[in-house]
Amino acid sequence: MARRKKLINDSGIPQHEIEHIARCILPDIIALYESEEGQREFREWKARREAEVQERTVQKDHT
Repeated sequence: MARRKKLINDSGIPQHEIEHIARCILPDIIALYESEEGQREFREWKARREAEVQERTVQKDHT
């Protein structure tokens, strides 16, 4: 049986409210990632992120 990771909520917002909001927006998030536009945006974000990591690695190697 897998153990659930204990959530840390230091926001002052009750956990049940956070979960309620998450349940409300999850279908929209899934729809975005399944759409062509969402997949394109994710690929662009991922490419930018990988370029940033590569740039930091190069800068680190030169120090």
